[in-house]
Amino acid sequence: MKVQEAQKLYRAQRATIIDRRRKLVKKKEELDKKVKTAFDSEKREVYANEAATLELTIGALNEKFDENQEVLDRLTQQYVSVFNAEVSKQQKDAMEDAALEMGKIMETARRIGKGARVPATDEKKVMDYSMELYLAAKNLALLNKMKDKKKEEYDSLWGDEEEKQEYDPEGKAENADTSVGAPEDLGDLGVISE
Repeated sequence: MKVQEAQKLYRAQRATIIDRRRKLVKKKEELDKKVKTAFDSEKREVYANEAATLELTIGALNEKFDENQEVLDRLTQQYVSVFNAEVSKQQKDAMEDAALEMGKIMETARRIGKGARVPATDEKKVMDYSMELYLAAKNLALLNKMKDKKKEEYDSLWGDEEEKQEYDPEGKAENADTSVGAPEDLGDLGVISE
């Protein structure tokens, strides 16, 4: 079962528990009033027994609510763990890409400074990154030109850009498998005949 599906089931069960509990508490309050106002001792005893039974049922519902909340907390922890792992992968890849980009920019600046020919697109990337670095490389190229060396020619370091990997931390977390099964049926626990 997926985390999102399990959360949905347990939230629905939680809403049912809350609704049943609210109805039972209201009915118990009505019975408590009847116990206080009844003149007949037999009716008072019947009302008191029904109120005690409702109190036990409310207690059982409270236990079910607590169990349900524990499962929801575990599911939330699993969701957050998967989400954070996916975000970490995304950040790692972004940092690797940034480091590769920086390496290409520095290599292109070195080539420019050496007086070599580099593609205009590569020169523009150095310019976009840092005009100071670009100007320093061009000035160094002028100094090297005075030595009258043969110019080397390079292909672009960027070439065909690779496709970037798409990340969806929320989708990954929602669709992670969980060992949590469907919630137990509440059965006739807290059923109120209206």
